[in-house]
Amino acid sequence: MSLNRSLFIVAMFFILRVTAQNKQILYDFNEIPQSLSINPGVDTDFKWFAGVPLLSGISGYAGSNAISINDIFANDGIDINIKFREKALEVLTPRDEFSSTIQLEYLAGGFRGENPNLFFSFGGYLEFDNITYWPQDYASLIFDGNANQLDRSYDLSDLKTRGSLVNVLHFGVNKKVYRNLTIGARGKIYSGIADYSSSRNQGSFRNSEGQNNSIATTINADLLLHTSGLQDLDEANGSDALTNEIVSRAFFGGDLGLGVDLGFTYHLSERTTVTGSLLDVGFIYHSGDTKSYSLKGSTTVEGIEIDVLDNFASLDRDFWQDLVDEVEGAVPFETDTKSYVSFRPTKLYASIRNDFGEPVGKGGSQNCDCKTGSSGGGELRTKYRNSLGGQLYMINRPRGPQVALTGFYTRRIGNILALKGTFTVDKFSYTNVGLGMNLQAGPINFYVMADNLLSYNNIAASNYASFQFGLNIISWGRKN
Repeated sequence: MSLNRSLFIVAMFFILRVTAQNKQILYDFNEIPQSLSINPGVDTDFKWFAGVPLLSGISGYAGSNAISINDIFANDGIDINIKFREKALEVLTPRDEFSSTIQLEYLAGGFRGENPNLFFSFGGYLEFDNITYWPQDYASLIFDGNANQLDRSYDLSDLKTRGSLVNVLHFGVNKKVYRNLTIGARGKIYSGIADYSSSRNQGSFRNSEGQNNSIATTINADLLLHTSGLQDLDEANGSDALTNEIVSRAFFGGDLGLGVDLGFTYHLSERTTVTGSLLDVGFIYHSGDTKSYSLKGSTTVEGIEIDVLDNFASLDRDFWQDLVDEVEGAVPFETDTKSYVSFRPTKLYASIRNDFGEPVGKGGSQNCDCKTGSSGGGELRTKYRNSLGGQLYMINRPRGPQVALTGFYTRRIGNILALKGTFTVDKFSYTNVGLGMNLQAGPINFYVMADNLLSYNNIAASNYASFQFGLNIISWGRKN
């Protein structure tokens, strides 16, 4: 296998390593403070909470929607070139994706104000987000070349990739407007550490029958790659210098941006509730250590053409270099350091649920003497032992929205234990069964969640596998 092919395969599967996007188990799991992070308008009954630094919120999953690591790297005696052709080249399309998102929460907290209807939250987290669509025609060129491909047009728009490493600081307000409605908003400051994007490429590459030579090659390209922060990180000398550079860029020394999250919870009746949230409506202005690369223009060439009679006196010329210069003149490769703006991958959640069974505790809280009347902003609603419902998730991506549908069931056992089971259908899996557990031991709150449990007997053969866990200190009950 050639070096180019090896590097291409490794690059495609490297970005499958750790990813996290849809947090369907955590959504509306309002016993867990981190549910505020995906719906700032969730019902809360905490006096205050504090996340254990670096342990309050960690999540990740590994997978792709149409191919698994086991498909290519299984020790089955089949040549890797054959497997890659049968499982990737002949199957994948430009709509198949390799996406990655991971979040590490290093600061989380919240407290209720003098007004019991208001709850304030704050925190910070690091987020890496990447998406690369399968570059179908580029892969065909790398593996097979364009020999014997007369009149085939290779689509240069197949290349779509985007990624960023960002530090996010946020502050949110959650307000109970009246007994049936809670709304919330959270402001965010983005500090970009690294960014790259190449998602608006156009053009084609085509061989056809030539007039002066056997083959004419036509290139029509409009390609652009934006980067920010990569050069500074690459030039950092040693691990200490790299760490200092990352920390500097993470805390206002890099590219800055603003964003907002919005959410609500509305009780249609005592036992039926709808929720919704819109996350990461924001942008980052990239102005430090920016570098953009472009390839734009069109030309048709028929290789090296030599007329021996006309060029007899200059046969020692570098005709190959002349051809290269001609192509570069018509389709120039240029770089610049201009600033640019990137928009965050906006996410949408919505749900409807029905509660049933016996009430849990007094309003679902520990050490609370509140009543569950029909009015009064500081009063708590009753929590029930069981909840059943459905959820919708959407995220904007370069080739259009990515959608997931989830059905869920939640079971509460006193004020100590809550379990949530989910069944999710999306482009990664049609049989994604997940389970989450929230344990409250006095003020100590611990939660753990895992997705696609049916695949855990062979993770490498799965298209999707995920986990989430966290540790918090909570003081329960509203102040009245």
